Amino acid sequence: MKKHGKKYVEASKNIDRNKLYSVSEAIKLVKSSSTTKFDSTVEVAFKLNVDPKKADQQLRGSLVLPNGTGKSQKVLVIAKGDAAKQAKEAGADYVGDTDMIEKIEKENWFDYDVIVATPEMMPLLGKLGRILGPKGLMPNPKTGTVTQNTLKAVEDIKKGMIEYKTDTFGNVHSIIGKVSFKEEDLKENLEYIYNAIVKVKPQSVKGTFIDNISISSTMGPGIKVDKNSFDN
Repeated sequence: MKKHGKKYVEASKNIDRNKLYSVSEAIKLVKSSSTTKFDSTVEVAFKLNVDPKKADQQLRGSLVLPNGTGKSQKVLVIAKGDAAKQAKEAGADYVGDTDMIEKIEKENWFDYDVIVATPEMMPLLGKLGRILGPKGLMPNPKTGTVTQNTLKAVEDIKKGMIEYKTDTFGNVHSIIGKVSFKEEDLKENLEYIYNAIVKVKPQSVKGTFIDNISISSTMGPGIKVDKNSFDN
């Protein structure tokens, strides 16, 4: 059985594990129960009633949180011509084409958080799938990272774009901000991603789609959120 530190145990005393808290209550608790000296990340976990083995029930996408994530991301853009120029104008950290692909391959270079690529560059970049795939760095049209509109892609990522996808257990995990965020900003981000998940319910899923929701801060206890409170 996993042992938790004194701070975690102390913070957990104020949380009833069997209770479903309203969105507002849960946000207050996640801020007050943070135990780290640094500005903890606040995350949400959705347990979905989906079968990840079925292709049509594998959810994947991206969205831009209204109040960002509180985390700055380094963006590498693989593009040529106007698309490369637009990426630079949008504030991409690195822009290039075959030179960047060679750098990744030969130097095992990973000084970036997200890769954006134009469709024409994907055949070349795809050859690095064994390197980029396991790290979750391979661009994907579903998340908006394979696009000709590099300007918008970079701007969205810099604003606080997040990617989400179901894991092998049918869960979706996502960042919703930092503990230092105002309560209303965390609440708005949480409600935004909740509504986004609801909208992508597969047609083949019958009955309940979201089984449960919980939020937590880095190394902090989980807090169950009442799904019905999102309607209030």
